[in-house]
Amino acid sequence: MFLFPTRGSVMSAYLLRRLLLIPVTLFGIILVNFVIVQFAPGGPIEQVMAEMRGTAGSATGRFSGEAQGEAIGPVRSDPTRGGESLYRGARGLDPAYIKRLEEQFHFDRPAPERFVRMVADYATFDLGESFFRGRPVLDLVLEKLPVSLSLGLWSTLIIYVVSIPLGIFKAVRDGSRFDILSSWAIIIGYAVPAFLFAVLLVVVFAGGQYLNWFPLQGLVSSDWHTLSWPERVIDYLWHMVLPVTAMVIGGFASLTLLTKNSFLDEIHKQYVVTARAKGLSEGKILRRHVFRNAMLLVIAGFPAALVSMLFTGSVLIEVIFSLDGLGLLGFESTMRRDYPVMFGTLYLFSLIGLVLALISDLTYHLVDPRIDFASRET
Repeated sequence: MFLFPTRGSVMSAYLLRRLLLIPVTLFGIILVNFVIVQFAPGGPIEQVMAEMRGTAGSATGRFSGEAQGEAIGPVRSDPTRGGESLYRGARGLDPAYIKRLEEQFHFDRPAPERFVRMVADYATFDLGESFFRGRPVLDLVLEKLPVSLSLGLWSTLIIYVVSIPLGIFKAVRDGSRFDILSSWAIIIGYAVPAFLFAVLLVVVFAGGQYLNWFPLQGLVSSDWHTLSWPERVIDYLWHMVLPVTAMVIGGFASLTLLTKNSFLDEIHKQYVVTARAKGLSEGKILRRHVFRNAMLLVIAGFPAALVSMLFTGSVLIEVIFSLDGLGLLGFESTMRRDYPVMFGTLYLFSLIGLVLALISDLTYHLVDPRIDFASRET
């Protein structure tokens, strides 16, 4: 008697395999980026030196006050480098001060040792402390997460709610005037950069030149805590209108056309012709047969769309509307070479992306239980 694995056991084994791959994938991502950063020009020590000399932005780090009062010693050089300074811009600085900077930024240790320690800390979600903000990275991320979550979730929700019905409607009426005009509209929207549309919204609706209907700064008003709960909800949505509109304007095209093409591909298959020959109505064919098969491709793109909206698509929008979120945090940390923030946010973003990809696979199975997880490649 042969024992065949049940569908539940196959799915459990698949999920276990995927869960075990998450730490391996995270390790590879962190390793590759860590190696790249070692060869990148500039660094946090060079940033402090630039601030001391007034060639960078205003000093906001812990060393700004100390740096301004630090005595400038004679020119020192590193004999192991043939007299060449270890850091660009170090000429004229006291070597003892540079050594303290190295100790503070942990650059007094070899790169492999720093990497091993970082990975060990990340295993316990200890993301370190920002070089220039003087705060734990995890606290910074949690503080700015509501802004990015608000922008990303609302934008993704609106895009999916609008694009999927629109794509189905276009597929059913393929070649009609509505299909042609709507295609032109969404392609034009896709061609307009989000930041340019955001500037237009500010000029027209946020007190720029014409109307002053919407606020231009922050996620909520300054007196939000004094408002009643209904007023808080209204105030929050009021602040979200313009930035979310700017983010979604270019997001309809790809999902709408993907939905339309998926449905067109299914509509022309043999099983749909057979269903029509049996006398089933077009509505039943779409709901019972076409929808389940066509939506698989749409669902597959959900994790990437959500991650893009959350972490990469909102940097300029956050700047224009003065929203202090994760996108702006990541951009500023990259510009200042704030490595703990850079790698901490990279670690969290990668982890969220991998988890969302796993959720996407589970959604595959919920939409169509016929999917065989045993045959899928990991």
